[in-house]
Amino acid sequence: MNVLDELKTRGFIENTTHDKELEDYLNNGNATMYVGFDPTASSLHVGHLIPIMSLAHMQRHGHRPIALVGGGTARIGDPSGRSELRQMMTYETIEGNVAGIKKQLSHFLDFTGGKAILANNADWLAKLEYIPFLREIGRHFSVNRMIKFESYKQRLHSDEGLNFIEFNYMLLQSYDFLNLFDTYSCRLQMGGSDQWGNIVAGIELTRKMRQETVFGMTFPLITKSDGSKMGKTAKGAVWLDPEKTSPYEYFQFWVNTQDGDVAKFMKLFTFLPLDEIVTVETFQDADINLAKTILAYEATKLAHGEVEAKKALAAAASMFGSREIPATLLPASTIPRKALQTSTSVPSSSLDAAELAQGIPAFKLFVSTGLCTSGGEAKRLIKQGGASINDTKITQFDQMITAGNMDDGTLLLKAGKKRFHKITITQ
Repeated sequence: MNVLDELKTRGFIENTTHDKELEDYLNNGNATMYVGFDPTASSLHVGHLIPIMSLAHMQRHGHRPIALVGGGTARIGDPSGRSELRQMMTYETIEGNVAGIKKQLSHFLDFTGGKAILANNADWLAKLEYIPFLREIGRHFSVNRMIKFESYKQRLHSDEGLNFIEFNYMLLQSYDFLNLFDTYSCRLQMGGSDQWGNIVAGIELTRKMRQETVFGMTFPLITKSDGSKMGKTAKGAVWLDPEKTSPYEYFQFWVNTQDGDVAKFMKLFTFLPLDEIVTVETFQDADINLAKTILAYEATKLAHGEVEAKKALAAAASMFGSREIPATLLPASTIPRKALQTSTSVPSSSLDAAELAQGIPAFKLFVSTGLCTSGGEAKRLIKQGGASINDTKITQFDQMITAGNMDDGTLLLKAGKKRFHKITITQ
């Protein structure tokens, strides 16, 4: 199976340009393609995994991916998919964000020996002179056509309107494509569906200035079975930076996948073979829960490495128990198959259901379990956002905890990132 067929089968592709020419380009081998990453934060998150995994698939099929970090365009801000002007960041903040993103991308892509390229568009955009840029690049863009693209149309009809700084973004991203074509013979730009207008503009600019054909590909917006956006939780974004989202929390995010999404997410967010994933589509009950564990392990291994994935698996086993995973279940997975015998277990205690029925203030639970030494310490922990019960953050120190807060008959208290206590409810 060639890379284009694999990406289609796994659900990565929404639209492409020049279908036949693109297929020929990728089938000939040694193709070069890029995806841009906007450094608006010091970490990427789960929502960026589709473009990251697409580049990784390209590399696994022998092609050369370019991860372009937008250190230059971030100084302006992309209006695509936005209803308001992005907050301006200092150059120092942007550079710090770029460094963090580069580190995370190296978990998914092999940059050794030129097998993949990390580029920062600040290297060429920051040197541009305005008048020469308008003469050489700007003259190829029709304002009438630009404002018809969805990324601009949405902003033009918003209360805030479209800022002139943002209006230049399409020109700069198009210039990125031209520059990468000139420097690395890159002929394919990939991005989210909201980038279609920018990608098409870059294709046309390269055609006009170099008389060459280059290609575009967009990814669909990934949603969960309930229709909600992939990667969003009640607690916010799920980050790839372990300081923002710990490997254990990352593992638990995938374990909590809805049953109907397990096979779909395996296709998108792991490298497990398609013929093995197909079997998961009919799983139910205990079998689907084991499949969720494999999904969580494989996704965590990609983002944080095998050592951290095994630690997260062991921590989950300590808290919720462990079951042996049959060797015949998704055999390509490297997950440990035997039920884990953990040497350390999560501290636990029991609580009578009648007592919980009356409701217990959250801070008292953290004191009674030993996670906090005093009511004052518990109140400070909660105020600082470091307390949660069953992965739901506690926001009020006197919040009443009742049976409604239970998950499978237990309350899992968490203080900070590494201290836990499990309360089992008895009748």
